[in-house]
Amino acid sequence: MLDLAHNRPDLPPEIARRRTFAIISHPDAGKTTLTEKFLLYGGAIQMAGQVRAKGEARRTRSDFMQMEKDRGISVSASAMSFDYNNFRFNLVDTPGHSDFSEDTYRTLTAVDAAIMVIDGAKGVESQTQKLFEVCRLRDLPILTFCNKMDRESRDTFEIIDEIQEMLAIDVTPASWPIGKGHDFVGCYDILRDRLELMDRADRNKVAESIRIEGLDDPKLAEHVPAHLLETFLEELEMARELLPPLDPQSVLEGHMTPIWFGSAINSFGVKELMDGIGRYGPEPQPQRAEPRQISPEETKVSGFVFKVQANMDPKHRDRVAFLRMASGHFKRGMKLTHVRTKKPMAVSNPVLFLASDRELAEEAWAGDIIGIPNHGQLRIGDTLTEGEALKVTGIPSFAPELLQTCRAGDPLKAKHLDKALMQFAEEGAAKVFKPSVGSGFIIGVVGALQFEVLASRIELEYGLPVRFEPTQFTSARWVSGPRDKVDAFAQANKGHMAQDNDGDLVYLTRLQWDIDRVARDYPDVRLSATKEMMV
Repeated sequence: MLDLAHNRPDLPPEIARRRTFAIISHPDAGKTTLTEKFLLYGGAIQMAGQVRAKGEARRTRSDFMQMEKDRGISVSASAMSFDYNNFRFNLVDTPGHSDFSEDTYRTLTAVDAAIMVIDGAKGVESQTQKLFEVCRLRDLPILTFCNKMDRESRDTFEIIDEIQEMLAIDVTPASWPIGKGHDFVGCYDILRDRLELMDRADRNKVAESIRIEGLDDPKLAEHVPAHLLETFLEELEMARELLPPLDPQSVLEGHMTPIWFGSAINSFGVKELMDGIGRYGPEPQPQRAEPRQISPEETKVSGFVFKVQANMDPKHRDRVAFLRMASGHFKRGMKLTHVRTKKPMAVSNPVLFLASDRELAEEAWAGDIIGIPNHGQLRIGDTLTEGEALKVTGIPSFAPELLQTCRAGDPLKAKHLDKALMQFAEEGAAKVFKPSVGSGFIIGVVGALQFEVLASRIELEYGLPVRFEPTQFTSARWVSGPRDKVDAFAQANKGHMAQDNDGDLVYLTRLQWDIDRVARDYPDVRLSATKEMMV
């Protein structure tokens, strides 16, 4: 049953059928496996189950960087579009590793909802909590999938209580597990009164679904062992008394999350979750911008860049800007205005992604994510419109937590290193600071693994071995304030000053004392740990 435009009857049907969402989780909760099953059911790939394979087969569809293939972690958010039933799903996969959380934060500005994946044995973990807070700041609706129920997992009520307490959100069960671990036989679909049985023999096979006429239907006893059935009926009765019923409006407002239970590796519970995204997830939402908000149903096209990925195809030194369509109906070849430079830009080869595969996008609607190949003109935070000077707001850049100097193994290739580092800075993969005093660059990242990724990519993509070395600085702050006061401050603190890749002034700090000293001695100068990427 198509349930479109459930809260926006004014939307054109093509926009109303779009669901643009990200998947957030702690590393190892099974996010990549779930992504793969989504693609399988969307008909986008023919065979799942490659995530755990060895060698070349271990190439999950959304992980295209060499290091991701080697380590089996997602370090770069990639976008995928596919149809499911009458919906067009735009799924943005996010890095699960906390060292890449900035990429994830930016990705969350480009989606209308988030799927939170938690491990049935571990519950809410630290990274899940961090990412949830970002969703909360943006009032994003959240749907929850409790994965790995076929392994030893915690008590269902305990999991629900933990989500309610730690994340301060109402939880309503969309399904209820029957048994757990080795005894797990399936789930009862509360929303549709169906018994869903898991097929352990074939991981890619969708389980059997049995229509139930209420909980006293004798069919339940035919399919569920007596001891599990008794426990299940008791639990479900308690759940109905203790937990709130599903309120679709409350879900859209981000106050309530429906939870589905399942096992992504066994293709179980995934279809129910996908149906839930279509039915309860939001259609494309208005986008915050200056000087006014952008509504998806506006006829004029607008969109913003939330991610830049270089060298997705190592054979061609390409750079692709991921553009979230904010309004209108885009057609290939359209001329759009690049608001930052005020220059027209013909978008002649836009691409739609299926992970590392791509195809030309002949058209796109509000809510879609398209890739625009370019040679560095587009940066994170850029807005493209049909002429109006709109700037999408709220795309953050965070102060790095680790700083190291970067040197080329071969001093004669220092120029090439400059180019590579500038590219990674524009991509948002690292902060690159040029100190006012001395030579070389200082690279800032959020997590140590990013240094490894950068070194690996610079060598792979540019043939440049590099080494990272410790520096006396531990953090960086963007500087703002009255021009004369900032100039005086910069002059007196030359050894601490640098510029980022946009040419903005940065103060490099060693200790908290440095920051306190500036507040005391230069009251007119502001130091900020974030920089809005609105250019």
